[in-house]
Amino acid sequence: MPRFLWVRRVDDRGIAFATTADRSVDVCVDDRRVWTFWSRRDTEARAPRPLQGIAPVRRVAWPASLQRHLDGRARISLRDSATGEVCFDRDVALGSGEGEILVQNRMGVDLGIDKSGRLVPTFAGRSDDDIAALLDATEAVLAAVRATGVEPFLAYGTLLGAVREGAVLGHDSDADLGYVSRHSDPVDVVRESFEIQRRLAADGWEISRYSGGAFKISVTEAEVTRGLDVFGGFLDQGRLYLMGEVGVDFDPAWVFPLGTAELEGRPMPVPARPEKFLEAMYGPSWKVPDPAFKFTTPERTIRAFDDWFRGTKPGSRLWDRRSAVTLRKPVPPEPSRLARKARKVAQAIGAEVVEVGAWRGSDSLWLARRGLRVTAYDYVPRALGMAQAAAEEEGLDLEARYLNLTEWRSVLAEGAWLARRPGPKVILARHVVDATSGFGRDSLARLCSMALRDGGQLLAEFYLPTTKNPPAWLVGTPDVAAFRAALRRAGATGIDVVEFDRNGRRAVRVLGEW
Repeated sequence: MPRFLWVRRVDDRGIAFATTADRSVDVCVDDRRVWTFWSRRDTEARAPRPLQGIAPVRRVAWPASLQRHLDGRARISLRDSATGEVCFDRDVALGSGEGEILVQNRMGVDLGIDKSGRLVPTFAGRSDDDIAALLDATEAVLAAVRATGVEPFLAYGTLLGAVREGAVLGHDSDADLGYVSRHSDPVDVVRESFEIQRRLAADGWEISRYSGGAFKISVTEAEVTRGLDVFGGFLDQGRLYLMGEVGVDFDPAWVFPLGTAELEGRPMPVPARPEKFLEAMYGPSWKVPDPAFKFTTPERTIRAFDDWFRGTKPGSRLWDRRSAVTLRKPVPPEPSRLARKARKVAQAIGAEVVEVGAWRGSDSLWLARRGLRVTAYDYVPRALGMAQAAAEEEGLDLEARYLNLTEWRSVLAEGAWLARRPGPKVILARHVVDATSGFGRDSLARLCSMALRDGGQLLAEFYLPTTKNPPAWLVGTPDVAAFRAALRRAGATGIDVVEFDRNGRRAVRVLGEW
Protein backbone atom coordinates (compact mmCIF):
# COMPACT_ATOMS: atom_id res chain seq x y z
CA MET A 1 0.00 0.00 0.00
CA PRO A 2 1.52 3.38 -0.97
CA ARG A 3 2.25 5.76 1.90
CA PHE A 4 -0.09 8.67 2.48
CA LEU A 5 2.08 10.54 5.01
CA TRP A 6 5.70 11.72 4.79
CA VAL A 7 7.00 13.08 8.11
CA ARG A 8 9.58 15.86 7.84
CA ARG A 9 10.08 16.69 11.48
CA VAL A 10 8.90 15.88 15.02
CA ASP A 11 10.01 18.55 17.48
CA ASP A 12 8.85 20.61 20.45
CA ARG A 13 6.43 22.57 18.27
CA GLY A 14 4.64 19.49 16.93
CA ILE A 15 4.72 17.40 13.77
CA ALA A 16 5.51 18.65 10.24
CA PHE A 17 4.58 16.40 7.31
CA ALA A 18 3.22 16.14 3.80
CA THR A 19 0.15 14.11 2.98
CA THR A 20 -1.86 12.93 0.01
CA ALA A 21 -5.08 12.19 1.89
CA ASP A 22 -7.10 13.10 4.95
CA ARG A 23 -6.72 10.12 7.25
CA SER A 24 -6.86 9.44 10.98
CA VAL A 25 -3.31 9.22 12.43
CA ASP A 26 -2.36 7.70 15.79
CA VAL A 27 0.62 9.22 17.60
CA CYS A 28 2.35 6.64 19.79
CA VAL A 29 5.01 6.98 22.47
CA ASP A 30 6.92 3.69 22.83
CA ASP A 31 4.07 1.85 21.06
CA ARG A 32 1.37 3.36 23.33
CA ARG A 33 -1.17 5.59 21.59
CA VAL A 34 -1.38 9.00 23.25
CA TRP A 35 -3.16 11.10 20.63
CA THR A 36 -4.97 10.91 17.30
CA PHE A 37 -5.47 13.61 14.66
CA TRP A 38 -6.73 13.83 11.07
CA SER A 39 -3.96 14.67 8.63
CA ARG A 40 -5.89 17.55 7.01
CA ARG A 41 -8.92 18.30 9.14
CA ASP A 42 -6.87 19.00 12.27
CA THR A 43 -3.77 20.57 10.68
CA GLU A 44 -2.78 23.63 8.73
CA ALA A 45 -0.64 24.13 5.64
CA ARG A 46 2.65 25.86 6.51
CA ALA A 47 4.60 25.77 3.24
CA PRO A 48 3.12 27.07 -0.02
CA ARG A 49 5.29 24.85 -2.18
CA PRO A 50 4.86 21.09 -2.39
CA LEU A 51 7.49 18.85 -0.85
CA GLN A 52 9.25 17.12 -3.77
CA GLY A 53 6.11 17.52 -5.85
CA ILE A 54 4.04 15.49 -3.37
CA ALA A 55 1.97 17.90 -1.28
CA PRO A 56 2.31 21.11 0.76
CA VAL A 57 3.95 20.78 4.16
CA ARG A 58 1.43 20.75 6.98
CA ARG A 59 1.89 21.09 10.73
CA VAL A 60 -0.04 20.08 13.81
CA ALA A 61 0.89 21.32 17.29
CA TRP A 62 1.02 19.11 20.35
CA PRO A 63 -2.16 19.34 22.46
CA ALA A 64 -1.62 21.65 25.44
CA SER A 65 -2.48 18.90 27.93
CA LEU A 66 0.18 16.63 26.41
CA GLN A 67 3.02 19.16 26.20
CA ARG A 68 4.08 19.00 29.85
CA HIS A 69 4.82 15.29 29.49
CA LEU A 70 7.01 15.69 26.39
CA ASP A 71 10.35 16.25 28.05
CA GLY A 72 13.02 13.60 27.43
CA ARG A 73 13.55 10.86 24.89
CA ALA A 74 11.16 8.27 23.48
CA ARG A 75 10.35 6.30 20.38
CA ILE A 76 7.69 8.26 18.53
CA SER A 77 5.66 6.52 15.86
CA LEU A 78 2.78 7.58 13.63
CA ARG A 79 0.35 5.08 12.15
CA ASP A 80 -2.88 4.94 10.20
CA SER A 81 -5.67 4.39 12.75
CA ALA A 82 -7.66 2.17 10.39
CA THR A 83 -4.97 0.05 8.73
CA GLY A 84 -2.13 0.16 11.24
CA GLU A 85 0.30 1.31 8.51
CA VAL A 86 3.34 2.89 10.19
CA CYS A 87 4.39 6.17 8.58
CA PHE A 88 7.10 7.22 11.05
CA ASP A 89 9.06 5.35 13.72
CA ARG A 90 12.11 6.99 15.27
CA ASP A 91 13.77 7.88 18.57
CA VAL A 92 13.07 11.55 19.28
CA ALA A 93 14.40 14.01 21.86
CA LEU A 94 11.97 16.65 23.11
CA GLY A 95 12.34 19.41 25.67
CA SER A 96 15.58 18.93 27.58
CA GLY A 97 16.11 15.57 25.88
CA GLU A 98 17.08 14.08 29.24
CA GLY A 99 15.39 11.07 30.81
CA GLU A 100 12.44 9.06 29.54
CA ILE A 101 9.21 10.53 28.24
CA LEU A 102 6.33 9.04 30.24
CA VAL A 103 2.77 10.05 29.50
CA GLN A 104 1.38 8.93 32.84
CA ASN A 105 -0.40 10.30 35.87
CA ARG A 106 1.02 10.39 39.39
CA MET A 107 -0.03 6.80 39.99
CA GLY A 108 1.89 5.58 36.96
CA VAL A 109 -1.22 4.97 34.85
CA ASP A 110 -0.76 5.53 31.09
CA LEU A 111 -2.72 8.48 29.69
CA GLY A 112 -4.11 9.31 26.27
CA ILE A 113 -6.21 12.00 24.61
CA ASP A 114 -9.83 10.80 24.60
CA LYS A 115 -12.71 11.70 22.29
CA SER A 116 -13.36 14.90 24.25
CA GLY A 117 -9.78 16.10 23.95
CA ARG A 118 -8.91 15.35 27.58
CA LEU A 119 -5.69 13.64 28.66
CA VAL A 120 -7.06 10.81 30.80
CA PRO A 121 -6.41 7.15 31.67
CA THR A 122 -7.63 5.31 28.57
CA PHE A 123 -8.46 1.63 28.41
CA ALA A 124 -5.37 0.81 26.34
CA GLY A 125 -3.17 1.46 29.36
CA ARG A 126 -5.21 -0.57 31.83
CA SER A 127 -4.56 -4.11 32.97
CA ASP A 128 -6.97 -7.03 32.59
CA ASP A 129 -7.92 -6.60 36.24
CA ASP A 130 -8.69 -2.93 35.66
CA ILE A 131 -10.91 -3.74 32.66
CA ALA A 132 -12.67 -6.43 34.70
CA ALA A 133 -13.33 -3.85 37.43
CA LEU A 134 -14.80 -1.47 34.84
CA LEU A 135 -17.07 -4.21 33.51
CA ASP A 136 -18.17 -5.06 37.04
CA ALA A 137 -19.07 -1.41 37.58
CA THR A 138 -20.90 -1.26 34.25
CA GLU A 139 -22.95 -4.35 35.09
CA ALA A 140 -23.78 -2.92 38.52
CA VAL A 141 -24.99 0.37 37.02
CA LEU A 142 -27.00 -1.44 34.34
CA ALA A 143 -28.73 -3.47 37.05
CA ALA A 144 -29.40 -0.37 39.16
CA VAL A 145 -30.88 1.58 36.25
CA ARG A 146 -32.93 -1.44 35.16
CA ALA A 147 -34.41 -1.64 38.65
CA THR A 148 -35.91 1.84 38.19
CA GLY A 149 -38.19 0.55 35.43
CA VAL A 150 -36.38 1.40 32.17
CA GLU A 151 -34.32 -0.87 29.91
CA PRO A 152 -30.71 0.37 29.70
CA PHE A 153 -28.22 -0.71 27.05
CA LEU A 154 -24.67 0.04 25.93
CA ALA A 155 -24.41 3.25 23.92
CA TYR A 156 -21.92 5.31 21.91
CA GLY A 157 -18.27 4.22 22.33
CA THR A 158 -19.11 1.32 24.62
CA LEU A 159 -21.66 -0.04 22.14
CA LEU A 160 -19.19 0.50 19.30
CA GLY A 161 -16.52 -1.50 21.10
CA ALA A 162 -18.89 -4.37 21.86
CA VAL A 163 -20.32 -4.64 18.34
CA ARG A 164 -17.24 -3.88 16.24
CA GLU A 165 -14.49 -5.44 18.35
CA GLY A 166 -16.07 -7.35 21.19
CA ALA A 167 -13.87 -5.30 23.54
CA VAL A 168 -13.58 -1.86 25.06
CA LEU A 169 -12.03 0.69 22.69
CA GLY A 170 -8.42 1.29 23.63
CA HIS A 171 -8.72 5.05 23.10
CA ASP A 172 -11.90 5.35 25.17
CA SER A 173 -11.92 6.42 28.81
CA ASP A 174 -15.44 5.88 30.13
CA ALA A 175 -18.57 3.81 29.67
CA ASP A 176 -21.72 5.06 27.96
CA LEU A 177 -25.21 3.73 28.63
CA GLY A 178 -28.55 4.69 27.16
CA TYR A 179 -32.23 3.90 27.39
CA VAL A 180 -35.27 4.70 25.29
CA SER A 181 -38.21 5.83 27.38
CA ARG A 182 -41.69 4.48 26.83
CA HIS A 183 -42.86 8.10 26.99
CA SER A 184 -43.00 10.23 23.86
CA ASP A 185 -43.27 13.71 25.37
CA PRO A 186 -40.04 15.47 26.45
CA VAL A 187 -41.66 16.70 29.66
CA ASP A 188 -42.48 13.15 30.70
CA VAL A 189 -38.98 12.01 29.69
CA VAL A 190 -37.45 14.68 31.95
CA ARG A 191 -39.71 13.75 34.86
CA GLU A 192 -38.78 10.11 34.43
CA SER A 193 -35.06 10.94 34.30
CA PHE A 194 -35.22 12.84 37.59
CA GLU A 195 -37.18 10.00 39.17
CA ILE A 196 -34.47 7.56 38.05
CA GLN A 197 -31.86 9.84 39.59
CA ARG A 198 -33.73 10.08 42.90
CA ARG A 199 -34.04 6.31 43.15
CA LEU A 200 -30.39 5.76 42.32
CA ALA A 201 -29.29 8.44 44.79
CA ALA A 202 -31.40 6.80 47.49
CA ASP A 203 -29.43 3.61 46.87
CA GLY A 204 -26.16 5.44 47.45
CA TRP A 205 -24.98 6.19 43.91
CA GLU A 206 -23.07 9.45 43.35
CA ILE A 207 -24.74 11.32 40.50
CA SER A 208 -24.20 14.60 38.67
CA ARG A 209 -26.62 15.80 36.02
CA TYR A 210 -25.74 16.97 32.51
CA SER A 211 -29.23 18.02 31.44
CA GLY A 212 -32.89 17.20 31.84
CA GLY A 213 -32.31 13.93 29.99
CA ALA A 214 -28.80 12.78 30.89
CA PHE A 215 -26.69 12.29 33.98
CA LYS A 216 -23.42 10.73 35.09
CA ILE A 217 -22.89 8.07 37.74
CA SER A 218 -19.43 8.17 39.35
CA VAL A 219 -17.92 4.78 40.02
CA THR A 220 -14.51 4.09 41.56
CA GLU A 221 -12.83 0.99 40.24
CA ALA A 222 -9.20 -0.09 40.52
CA GLU A 223 -7.98 3.29 41.86
CA VAL A 224 -9.68 5.20 39.05
CA THR A 225 -12.95 7.13 39.38
CA ARG A 226 -14.86 7.00 36.12
CA GLY A 227 -18.12 8.58 35.10
CA LEU A 228 -20.66 6.27 33.47
CA ASP A 229 -22.88 8.47 31.34
CA VAL A 230 -26.57 7.57 31.19
CA PHE A 231 -28.28 9.10 28.15
CA GLY A 232 -32.07 9.16 28.03
CA GLY A 233 -34.00 9.04 24.78
CA PHE A 234 -37.46 8.63 23.32
CA LEU A 235 -39.33 7.83 20.13
CA ASP A 236 -41.85 10.24 18.63
CA GLN A 237 -43.58 10.11 15.25
CA GLY A 238 -41.01 7.80 13.72
CA ARG A 239 -37.93 9.60 15.04
CA LEU A 240 -35.45 8.58 17.71
CA TYR A 241 -33.98 11.24 19.98
CA LEU A 242 -31.15 10.02 22.20
CA MET A 243 -29.36 12.54 24.39
CA GLY A 244 -25.93 13.40 23.21
CA GLU A 245 -26.07 13.43 19.45
CA VAL A 246 -28.94 11.41 17.93
CA GLY A 247 -32.07 12.75 16.24
CA VAL A 248 -32.94 10.56 13.24
CA ASP A 249 -35.81 8.70 11.58
CA PHE A 250 -35.98 5.35 13.32
CA ASP A 251 -38.03 2.15 13.46
CA PRO A 252 -39.11 1.17 17.01
CA ALA A 253 -38.34 -2.45 16.08
CA TRP A 254 -34.66 -1.45 15.95
CA VAL A 255 -34.81 -0.71 19.70
CA PHE A 256 -36.98 -3.33 21.38
CA PRO A 257 -36.77 -6.05 22.41
CA LEU A 258 -33.18 -5.57 23.54
CA GLY A 259 -30.58 -8.08 22.44
CA THR A 260 -27.10 -8.88 23.75
CA ALA A 261 -23.52 -8.47 22.55
CA GLU A 262 -20.33 -9.64 24.19
CA LEU A 263 -17.99 -7.07 25.69
CA GLU A 264 -14.71 -8.62 26.78
CA GLY A 265 -16.49 -11.98 26.93
CA ARG A 266 -19.44 -10.74 28.98
CA PRO A 267 -22.98 -10.53 27.56
CA MET A 268 -24.27 -6.96 27.70
CA PRO A 269 -27.65 -5.50 26.70
CA VAL A 270 -27.76 -3.74 23.32
CA PRO A 271 -30.60 -2.47 21.10
CA ALA A 272 -32.37 -4.96 18.86
CA ARG A 273 -30.49 -3.58 15.81
CA PRO A 274 -27.27 -2.14 17.28
CA GLU A 275 -25.83 -1.42 13.83
CA LYS A 276 -28.70 1.03 13.22
CA PHE A 277 -27.82 2.88 16.40
CA LEU A 278 -24.14 3.00 15.47
CA GLU A 279 -24.95 4.37 12.03
CA ALA A 280 -27.09 7.05 13.67
CA MET A 281 -24.27 7.88 16.10
CA TYR A 282 -21.17 7.62 13.91
CA GLY A 283 -22.42 7.54 10.32
CA PRO A 284 -22.08 4.76 7.72
CA SER A 285 -18.31 4.48 8.32
CA TRP A 286 -18.71 3.33 11.93
CA LYS A 287 -16.91 0.07 11.17
CA VAL A 288 -13.65 1.94 10.43
CA PRO A 289 -11.62 2.80 13.58
CA ASP A 290 -11.32 6.55 14.16
CA PRO A 291 -10.08 7.60 17.65
CA ALA A 292 -10.28 11.25 16.55
CA PHE A 293 -13.95 11.07 15.50
CA LYS A 294 -15.87 14.32 15.97
CA PHE A 295 -19.64 14.46 16.16
CA THR A 296 -21.34 16.76 13.66
CA THR A 297 -24.80 16.99 15.15
CA PRO A 298 -27.41 18.59 12.85
CA GLU A 299 -28.53 22.04 13.95
CA ARG A 300 -32.12 20.78 14.13
CA THR A 301 -31.15 18.19 16.74
CA ILE A 302 -29.06 20.65 18.75
CA ARG A 303 -31.95 23.12 18.92
CA ALA A 304 -34.38 20.40 19.94
CA PHE A 305 -32.15 19.12 22.74
CA ASP A 306 -31.43 22.65 23.95
CA ASP A 307 -35.15 23.45 24.07
CA TRP A 308 -36.22 20.16 25.66
CA PHE A 309 -33.34 19.15 27.91
CA ARG A 310 -30.22 21.30 27.96
CA GLY A 311 -31.70 24.72 28.62
CA THR A 312 -31.27 24.14 32.35
CA LYS A 313 -27.49 23.54 32.25
CA PRO A 314 -25.79 25.84 29.73
CA GLY A 315 -22.03 25.32 29.57
CA SER A 316 -22.05 22.37 31.97
CA ARG A 317 -19.63 20.27 29.92
CA LEU A 318 -17.12 23.15 29.73
CA TRP A 319 -17.06 23.57 33.50
CA ASP A 320 -17.08 19.83 34.15
CA ARG A 321 -14.02 19.37 31.93
CA ARG A 322 -12.25 22.33 33.52
CA SER A 323 -12.88 20.88 36.97
CA ALA A 324 -11.38 17.53 35.91
CA VAL A 325 -8.09 19.27 35.05
CA THR A 326 -7.80 20.94 38.48
CA LEU A 327 -9.43 18.23 40.58
CA ARG A 328 -6.34 17.29 42.59
CA LYS A 329 -4.48 20.59 42.48
CA PRO A 330 -4.12 22.47 45.80
CA VAL A 331 -6.63 25.25 46.37
CA PRO A 332 -4.95 28.65 45.82
CA PRO A 333 -4.30 30.25 49.24
CA GLU A 334 -4.73 33.90 48.28
CA PRO A 335 -8.26 35.35 48.22
CA SER A 336 -9.74 37.78 45.72
CA ARG A 337 -10.18 41.45 46.59
CA LEU A 338 -13.91 40.89 46.68
CA ALA A 339 -13.48 38.15 49.28
CA ARG A 340 -11.46 40.50 51.49
CA LYS A 341 -14.27 43.05 51.24
CA ALA A 342 -16.86 40.36 52.02
CA ARG A 343 -14.94 39.48 55.17
CA LYS A 344 -14.99 43.08 56.40
CA VAL A 345 -18.72 43.43 55.73
CA ALA A 346 -19.57 40.09 57.33
CA GLN A 347 -17.58 40.85 60.47
CA ALA A 348 -19.08 44.33 60.72
CA ILE A 349 -22.72 43.13 60.61
CA GLY A 350 -22.25 39.72 62.21
CA ALA A 351 -23.18 37.82 59.04
CA GLU A 352 -22.38 34.46 57.53
CA VAL A 353 -21.07 34.28 53.96
CA VAL A 354 -22.76 32.58 51.00
CA GLU A 355 -20.53 32.28 47.96
CA VAL A 356 -22.35 31.64 44.68
CA GLY A 357 -20.15 30.25 41.91
CA ALA A 358 -17.39 29.31 44.33
CA TRP A 359 -15.61 27.15 41.70
CA ARG A 360 -12.67 25.57 43.58
CA GLY A 361 -13.56 27.37 46.80
CA SER A 362 -10.39 29.39 47.38
CA ASP A 363 -12.33 32.44 48.61
CA SER A 364 -14.72 30.31 50.68
CA LEU A 365 -11.86 28.42 52.32
CA TRP A 366 -10.00 31.64 53.09
CA LEU A 367 -13.13 33.16 54.68
CA ALA A 368 -13.83 30.03 56.74
CA ARG A 369 -10.24 30.11 58.02
CA ARG A 370 -11.01 33.63 59.34
CA GLY A 371 -13.73 32.22 61.57
CA LEU A 372 -16.75 32.89 59.37
CA ARG A 373 -19.57 30.47 58.65
CA VAL A 374 -19.51 29.82 54.90
CA THR A 375 -21.77 28.09 52.39
CA ALA A 376 -20.05 27.51 49.03
CA TYR A 377 -22.29 26.92 46.01
CA ASP A 378 -21.20 25.82 42.57
CA TYR A 379 -22.58 24.48 39.31
CA VAL A 380 -19.97 21.66 39.34
CA PRO A 381 -19.95 20.27 42.90
CA ARG A 382 -16.82 18.16 42.49
CA ALA A 383 -14.78 21.31 41.84
CA LEU A 384 -15.21 22.10 45.55
CA GLY A 385 -13.86 18.71 46.64
CA MET A 386 -10.41 19.89 47.73
CA ALA A 387 -11.78 22.90 49.64
CA GLN A 388 -14.39 20.75 51.38
CA ALA A 389 -11.77 18.16 52.36
CA ALA A 390 -9.45 20.87 53.72
CA ALA A 391 -12.30 22.42 55.70
CA GLU A 392 -13.23 19.07 57.24
CA GLU A 393 -9.61 18.34 58.15
CA GLU A 394 -9.23 21.76 59.79
CA GLY A 395 -12.64 21.69 61.47
CA LEU A 396 -13.89 24.77 59.62
CA ASP A 397 -17.52 25.82 59.28
CA LEU A 398 -17.74 25.43 55.50
CA GLU A 399 -20.43 23.53 53.62
CA ALA A 400 -20.29 22.87 49.85
CA ARG A 401 -23.62 22.63 48.03
CA TYR A 402 -24.91 22.40 44.46
CA LEU A 403 -26.72 25.34 42.86
CA ASN A 404 -27.95 25.78 39.29
CA LEU A 405 -29.13 29.34 38.66
CA THR A 406 -30.84 28.30 35.41
CA GLU A 407 -33.16 25.82 37.12
CA TRP A 408 -36.01 27.05 39.34
CA ARG A 409 -36.16 23.87 41.40
CA SER A 410 -32.55 24.41 42.47
CA VAL A 411 -32.85 28.17 43.11
CA LEU A 412 -36.09 27.97 45.08
CA ALA A 413 -34.98 24.98 47.14
CA GLU A 414 -31.66 26.54 48.13
CA GLY A 415 -33.27 29.95 48.65
CA ALA A 416 -35.73 28.39 51.08
CA TRP A 417 -32.92 26.50 52.82
CA LEU A 418 -30.98 29.74 53.32
CA ALA A 419 -34.08 31.69 54.40
CA ARG A 420 -34.68 29.24 57.26
CA ARG A 421 -31.29 30.15 58.74
CA PRO A 422 -31.78 33.31 60.84
CA GLY A 423 -29.45 36.27 60.72
CA PRO A 424 -27.89 38.50 58.07
CA LYS A 425 -25.84 37.12 55.21
CA VAL A 426 -23.27 38.36 52.74
CA ILE A 427 -23.64 36.86 49.27
CA LEU A 428 -20.40 36.78 47.32
CA ALA A 429 -20.80 36.33 43.55
CA ARG A 430 -17.56 36.78 41.68
CA HIS A 431 -17.88 36.27 37.90
CA VAL A 432 -21.29 34.66 38.15
CA VAL A 433 -23.33 37.36 36.43
CA ASP A 434 -21.15 37.07 33.32
CA ALA A 435 -21.00 33.25 33.40
CA THR A 436 -24.73 32.59 33.30
CA SER A 437 -27.72 33.42 31.13
CA GLY A 438 -30.24 36.23 31.54
CA PHE A 439 -32.50 33.77 33.36
CA GLY A 440 -29.58 32.91 35.64
CA ARG A 441 -29.00 36.57 36.46
CA ASP A 442 -32.66 37.01 37.38
CA SER A 443 -32.41 33.85 39.49
CA LEU A 444 -29.43 35.26 41.39
CA ALA A 445 -31.59 38.26 42.28
CA ARG A 446 -34.39 35.90 43.36
CA LEU A 447 -31.95 33.96 45.55
CA CYS A 448 -30.89 37.23 47.18
CA SER A 449 -34.52 38.16 47.87
CA MET A 450 -34.98 34.89 49.78
CA ALA A 451 -31.61 34.59 51.52
CA LEU A 452 -31.29 38.24 52.63
CA ARG A 453 -34.68 38.68 54.28
CA ASP A 454 -32.94 39.18 57.62
CA GLY A 455 -30.64 41.76 56.06
CA GLY A 456 -27.23 41.64 54.46
CA GLN A 457 -25.45 42.52 51.25
CA LEU A 458 -24.65 41.20 47.78
CA LEU A 459 -21.10 41.70 46.51
CA ALA A 460 -20.86 40.89 42.81
CA GLU A 461 -18.20 41.41 40.16
CA PHE A 462 -18.41 40.69 36.45
CA TYR A 463 -16.89 41.65 33.12
CA LEU A 464 -18.69 44.03 30.82
CA PRO A 465 -19.74 42.57 27.46
CA THR A 466 -17.61 45.18 25.70
CA THR A 467 -14.37 44.03 27.34
CA LYS A 468 -11.47 43.03 25.12
CA ASN A 469 -10.39 39.39 24.90
CA PRO A 470 -13.39 38.03 26.83
CA PRO A 471 -12.87 34.68 28.60
CA ALA A 472 -14.28 31.54 26.99
CA TRP A 473 -16.84 31.08 29.74
CA LEU A 474 -18.48 34.51 29.37
CA VAL A 475 -22.16 33.96 28.53
CA GLY A 476 -24.43 36.43 26.80
CA THR A 477 -24.25 40.17 27.40
CA PRO A 478 -24.79 41.10 31.05
CA ASP A 479 -26.45 44.51 31.21
CA VAL A 480 -25.69 46.60 34.30
CA ALA A 481 -28.98 48.50 34.19
CA ALA A 482 -31.01 45.30 33.79
CA PHE A 483 -29.16 43.65 36.67
CA ARG A 484 -29.67 46.70 38.87
CA ALA A 485 -33.41 46.62 38.05
CA ALA A 486 -33.60 42.91 38.93
CA LEU A 487 -32.00 43.60 42.32
CA ARG A 488 -34.46 46.42 42.96
CA ARG A 489 -37.37 44.10 42.21
CA ALA A 490 -35.80 41.58 44.59
CA GLY A 491 -35.94 44.08 47.46
CA ALA A 492 -32.53 45.77 47.43
CA THR A 493 -32.74 49.09 49.29
CA GLY A 494 -29.43 50.44 48.06
CA ILE A 495 -27.25 49.64 45.05
CA ASP A 496 -23.77 50.98 44.25
CA VAL A 497 -22.08 50.30 40.90
CA VAL A 498 -18.37 50.87 40.25
CA GLU A 499 -16.62 50.27 36.93
CA PHE A 500 -12.91 49.43 36.89
CA ASP A 501 -10.17 47.92 34.76
CA ARG A 502 -8.63 44.52 35.50
CA ASN A 503 -5.69 43.40 33.38
CA GLY A 504 -7.00 45.28 30.37
CA ARG A 505 -10.59 44.07 30.78
CA ARG A 506 -13.49 46.30 31.77
CA ALA A 507 -15.34 45.04 34.82
CA VAL A 508 -18.11 46.09 37.23
CA ARG A 509 -18.52 45.74 40.96
CA VAL A 510 -22.10 45.83 42.24
CA LEU A 511 -22.87 46.23 45.95
CA GLY A 512 -26.50 45.65 46.90
CA GLU A 513 -27.94 46.13 50.39
CA TRP A 514 -31.06 44.58 51.94
